[in-house]
Amino acid sequence: MLRGEITTAIRRAVMQELAAVGYGRLSIEAVARRAGVSKTAIYRRWSSKLELVLEIVSAAAGKSLPLPDTGDLRGDLELLFMIMARALRHPLAAQIIPDLLAEAARNPQIAQTLQTALRANQRDIAGQLLGRAIARGELAPDTDLDIAVDLIVGPLYWRLAVSRAPLAVEDLPRMATAVTAALGVACQPAGRSEPDLTLSSVAPSAESGRS
Repeated sequence: MLRGEITTAIRRAVMQELAAVGYGRLSIEAVARRAGVSKTAIYRRWSSKLELVLEIVSAAAGKSLPLPDTGDLRGDLELLFMIMARALRHPLAAQIIPDLLAEAARNPQIAQTLQTALRANQRDIAGQLLGRAIARGELAPDTDLDIAVDLIVGPLYWRLAVSRAPLAVEDLPRMATAVTAALGVACQPAGRSEPDLTLSSVAPSAESGRS
């Protein structure tokens, strides 16, 4: 295999091993065997199991979501929910997410990495979806972005990743309508300042929204 192919094979093997046995039982030997490479090939790229898992999981958790502009907030939310539902239903995600959250309660490094990656993902959602809604006038400029992102991500994540209750595709438009209404109520000043989620850093101006 070429160097790039080896790295890709290792990354894929890590995710598959995490889904199969969890972080606690994951071993470099098993990853190497599943990837079809030597342990040396892994240690040339990562110094330990923890570093290997943190880098790969961080990249996956912080991956930017493609969010085309549908023209209104409710439509944007429905599209986001469709993307998230598909991702959370994936067998790898269904096994890996609960295990890593449990591991994060015991391992501060994993907890910090997940928090950083997920925070970046939240900023991405705020900048794209909420920024457009503010530019359109659907949400107030002083919308509390922390609460807004929690309202967007929370219901779907709770349903699919925590309670693991069935969710039909036909339910997504109704969920989008309910969250849109909830966001209207949540359009209040944050009451605290967080530089990484202020409107000046994530919300486009009305002029840029029309360009």
